[in-house]
Amino acid sequence: MAAKKPEKPAAKKAAPEKKEEKKVVDYRNYHVAKRAEDGKWQVKYAGGEKAIKLFDTQKEALEYTKKMAANQGGSVLVHASKGAQKGKIKKK
Repeated sequence: MAAKKPEKPAAKKAAPEKKEEKKVVDYRNYHVAKRAEDGKWQVKYAGGEKAIKLFDTQKEALEYTKKMAANQGGSVLVHASKGAQKGKIKKK
């Protein structure tokens, strides 16, 4: 009878690590609001402290912001400046 060699335990193959690819969704949200100190309309990036640009009218600010949002894949949020809705946000 031939002596059997002890079998080595099968080496465990490391399971291939799955690299989780996080989809980076970077939406740019811009806010249009009227400044209290001088009455000008400002365009700000969401969460930003400084105004990107100032305008004399809301219409000018909206035109500029809509172009920026279209280029960056973002959205425009307009803050009401008067009346009962003052400070409320409307998505444009």
